Amino acid sequence: MAESRTPRGFTDEERRTWAPLTAVLELLPHEVDAQLLRDEDLTHFDYATLSMLALAEGRELRMTSLAMGVNATLSRLSHAVSRLEKRGFVRRARSTEDARATLVKLTADGHRKVIRATPGHVDTVRALVFDALSTEQRRQLHDITIALLTRLDPDQRMLASRMG
Repeated sequence: MAESRTPRGFTDEERRTWAPLTAVLELLPHEVDAQLLRDEDLTHFDYATLSMLALAEGRELRMTSLAMGVNATLSRLSHAVSRLEKRGFVRRARSTEDARATLVKLTADGHRKVIRATPGHVDTVRALVFDALSTEQRRQLHDITIALLTRLDPDQRMLASRMG
């Protein structure tokens, strides 16, 4: 007969680390979204989508590649792209190489929007994250996030996972 194992709880050290981490994971996205919405009427997801396109060759990506890069389902990305398309920031087109593939292209207005949104976004992230840390802590945060991403995204589907 197999022995029944009682699940063990967190150690005190794990709890002292996990509780603040979960609080950061809840609070940080809200603060980043709030700044982008207030200043540029973009969610962080919208900004990430526009940024991925701005960094892509020809400012264009297949929907599937863009979805992987921003860690979204095709459905979630499709809704976001529809909103961005209505605002004139992106346009969709069928791929000339693969009729099944949909391309998303950053428009000139979209490029101007992401360029305009970037300084405020960077200032917010600096104020909330980097300015709170010493140079050594920033290096440690980088190493920690890479270690976590290695487990969370072993196939390196997200752009961030490949930036190590």
